[in-house]
Amino acid sequence: MINQEPGALPGAGLSVLETFTYFVAAPIALFIGISVIAWFFTGDKKKSASSTSVVTSIE
Repeated sequence: MINQEPGALPGAGLSVLETFTYFVAAPIALFIGISVIAWFFTGDKKKSASSTSVVTSIE
């Protein structure tokens, strides 16, 4: 038996499915979700041919 602190009331353990969900599936889903959001906001923007900048083009 594990030596626990006095007054500790441990709850029921996690099932295999709960453990997988909390420690594997949820972090992977959060990583993918945040990556997609970051990619969406920082992705290349399509530029129209008529909008040229003095800084990026020389005539």
